[in-house]
Amino acid sequence: MRRIGKALVPGALALTLAVACQTVQTTHGGAVGIERSQMMMVSSQEVEQASSKQYQEVLAEARKKNALNRDAAQVQRVRRIADRLIPQTTVFRPDAASWKWEVNVLSSDELNAWCMAGGKIAFYSGLIDKLKLSDDEIAAVMGHEIAHALREHARERISKSVATGLGISVAGALLGVGQGGQDLMGQVAKVTFELPNSRLHETEADRMGVELAARAGYDPRAAVTLWNKMATQSSSAPPQWLSTHPSHADRQKDLSDYAARVMPLYEQARASRS
Repeated sequence: MRRIGKALVPGALALTLAVACQTVQTTHGGAVGIERSQMMMVSSQEVEQASSKQYQEVLAEARKKNALNRDAAQVQRVRRIADRLIPQTTVFRPDAASWKWEVNVLSSDELNAWCMAGGKIAFYSGLIDKLKLSDDEIAAVMGHEIAHALREHARERISKSVATGLGISVAGALLGVGQGGQDLMGQVAKVTFELPNSRLHETEADRMGVELAARAGYDPRAAVTLWNKMATQSSSAPPQWLSTHPSHADRQKDLSDYAARVMPLYEQARASRS
């Protein structure tokens, strides 16, 4: 009976995963051709609700510290750039037009920026001030971060964590291994799934980001100058949106190649605004 019970567990797990798992295409390919399908095990709604709650908590904490939107001119600048980028998101996914977008600036020396699911954007003043970013470079960062949200990378990473977590737990129970064995399997899962996936996500966000910037009339080549500025910050830990990317040379080449690909879009946008 024990052997039969053990044999049934993987089948039950497989059935559960098959029901919960969906392979989806979150975005259209755009000019840069991002067309990878993604495995999802949690809903967009769940992730967006959690992101909205977390975002409000971040803002509330910053407000307590008098660190929310302190520099009116800087906030206006960042929001002006966002106002040009956000309408371009419909090229990749039309439903983004109905997202409840929010854009805020946090006073912090940290070199960071992010966009949560559903369009919740935060820019850190240190990123702008320390690197003396141009509008084109701010657009490069923001386009990159918005691309992560459009592709639902957070949802995908959560889904993979759920999948690998279930697999590790069941495998540990079936094999009778202790905590050490489960920890080892967790490390294998992390190296196999999370780290390569993070690099993939960064590359997708880079490529989509330069297209968003170009369509909004910002020079997509600024993504390369931005990276060069970040590379000089050896004494500072890089922000999350740079930390898992491949080497400097590889990233610079990829950004240059895709910036060149979308230059006609930039020129069209510039002409239409003149």
